[in-house]
Amino acid sequence: MEDHFKYSCLDLFMTLFGVVSFFFDLGADIWTAVEFYLEGDYHWLGVQLFLFFLSSVLVHIFSWIWFSNDTLEPGFKSETRTEGWMVKYGLVFHIFQLGLPLRYMVAIELGRMALKGGQSGHAIYRTCDLSMLRLFETFSESTPQLTLMVYIVIQNNKAEIFLCVKIALCLFAITGSVVDYHRSLRSFLPEKSKLRCSSSIVYFLWNLLLIAPRVGAVALFTSVFPPYIALHFLLLWTALLLWAWAQHTDFMDSGPGEWLYRAMVALIWYFSWFNVAEGGTMGRSLIYHTFMAVDSSILLGTWYWYRDPLVTDHYVLPLLLALLASYLLGLLLKTIYYKLFHPKIWQPLPESEESNLQMRCLSISESSNSLNIAVNFRSGPTVYPSTVVVNKRMRTLANNFYSSASTPCNLTMNGIEMDSLV
Repeated sequence: MEDHFKYSCLDLFMTLFGVVSFFFDLGADIWTAVEFYLEGDYHWLGVQLFLFFLSSVLVHIFSWIWFSNDTLEPGFKSETRTEGWMVKYGLVFHIFQLGLPLRYMVAIELGRMALKGGQSGHAIYRTCDLSMLRLFETFSESTPQLTLMVYIVIQNNKAEIFLCVKIALCLFAITGSVVDYHRSLRSFLPEKSKLRCSSSIVYFLWNLLLIAPRVGAVALFTSVFPPYIALHFLLLWTALLLWAWAQHTDFMDSGPGEWLYRAMVALIWYFSWFNVAEGGTMGRSLIYHTFMAVDSSILLGTWYWYRDPLVTDHYVLPLLLALLASYLLGLLLKTIYYKLFHPKIWQPLPESEESNLQMRCLSISESSNSLNIAVNFRSGPTVYPSTVVVNKRMRTLANNFYSSASTPCNLTMNGIEMDSLV
């Protein structure tokens, strides 16, 4: 089990990459805001600042809920001075929107300790939380801001330097968060089922190729009907929120927190697919992509009908073909990923074994007084020593992502309830 949650230099590199991305993005936000102010574009300045502060508040709410819940776990203790600051003054740091930088400091300190021979579990625990927070920040700030910048370029029919820099940094942030999120999911695979970097590359490419035409469609529609994009977003977001509720998500520890999570999922779904429930992944994915393809086609069709031909005729055909090619290539790469790179670790139970499920669960719980066990029938049981700290939030998402069908078995060991996939 030592190797299962082994912290590596690449993990530390991805954390440092996140720090660099965070501060570069912050610098670009300040630069863009100053440029908008100097040019008198106060409405765009207001939209950018609204997206920035809304994203920051949402991310810090999640961060504080998770950290405050972690401190209530049996046996919790801070292992670094910075983490001790979070325990004492965490609420103050989060109110002043400094919780995320503090989390980066904690993750770096724990990562250095793990590389010097310390326990890897705690470092990976904090790193997993950071990867989720970065993903939330990406789809609540970077992706909407990318859409805004593309819209401004289309509206002005020119690309200024600061807009190009901001677009590049938004893409940089999307790249980092998607790859880091996939790496965090992979950390929950048994060692012999670990995937190579090629899987993360394909995962990133199909996400980017599907996000790009969606951003393009929204930006193009906004260029002809700016007032109606907010109405379009609210109507679609509400429908997606209800769909998330219908899937009975169980990610947070409280009812209000779960609804906040569903609201974030609906926001992510506005731009990209995100799996939130076990089983039936292909069916839900097909429904989602069909619905979003129809919606994006309506947005593009509306833009094509109401656009200014004198301004757009020279690029309309190449642009539409590029968006279509990107979308189709993204779907192709997604299919390739699930066929060749995506491990189906937790297999459905054969009918002959389903009747023995409860007996198996009972047998495991009775014979595992000092172990945490997650069982799969292809590779056998994965055994977690009781000292290993497992991030239950990322474990839940990993279960959703890597299992097409599974049967849960709740085990209570050492006073701690675990979900074991049997």
